[in-house]
Amino acid sequence: MKIGDTVVRKSYGKDITFKIIDIKEEKNGNVYILKGIDLRLIADSNIEDLELAERETLVKKEVVFNKRINNSIRNILISRGGFRYAGGGAAQEYNVTKFAPYDTKNELAFGRPGKILHVDGDPEYLDVCLKVYKQLLLDVVGRNIAEKDQPLKVVELVKEIKPDIVVITGHDSVAKNTADYMNLDNYKNSKYFVETVSELRNYESNYDDLVIFAGACQSCYERILDSGANFASSPNRVLIHCLDPVFLCEKIAYTNIEKVVSIQEAISNTITRTNGIGGLQTRGKYREGFPKSPYV
Repeated sequence: MKIGDTVVRKSYGKDITFKIIDIKEEKNGNVYILKGIDLRLIADSNIEDLELAERETLVKKEVVFNKRINNSIRNILISRGGFRYAGGGAAQEYNVTKFAPYDTKNELAFGRPGKILHVDGDPEYLDVCLKVYKQLLLDVVGRNIAEKDQPLKVVELVKEIKPDIVVITGHDSVAKNTADYMNLDNYKNSKYFVETVSELRNYESNYDDLVIFAGACQSCYERILDSGANFASSPNRVLIHCLDPVFLCEKIAYTNIEKVVSIQEAISNTITRTNGIGGLQTRGKYREGFPKSPYV
């Protein structure tokens, strides 16, 4: 097997599809470094436990995830108002017929959703997320920064970009058969997410002025929240989808600042829901304006 191959792990019942991203030589043989195709997970394995993924299996999993994603995008745009859903079956398109502010019928009003900074440890996941942010008409800046470097760089980025919402994510995993889920040493990258959130909260302590989501697959949810995040993964130590942070941020960015978003509302369009993401009541970041300029 080689870098770039798509594989499954036999010992885990072939439940997750991975791509081989690196091969390390060790005394007992090669260790294959794996990255989840759709899920924010990094793992390793020996060659004996790996099997090339069959194309038929890949297609079935892609169909399931794409259906969930399309449903989430469709529900978001229809509930927001000012959008028309066109098409059916596999060909689904979302056409903007007018840009109306959220939840208002005043034609002279306009609105601005909250600005998002998305910091991701994986460049491929970041690209996928940025495409969906744009589909959802969100104002976003994306940066690819390795998890271990995020605590060192995030505050300067926030000072430069001045976002309303910050996403800190990438890869993570919890040690197999661990009995201590609160020990950060049992996680691949949770300690970096905790450090990054702490740095951000030292810079801006108000939870409504700066909204923070942090975490990835199986991350130490409780410790990330305790460090100052509004939202985090993963309450049940499940694998979260790469787009879960996008759908969460959309809800906050497009909720009026006069309203506090309930947890249930915030995660309503995510893929993994309460198993994968939880958090605290948070005020929306959408600001309505009046009157709309006749020149734009």
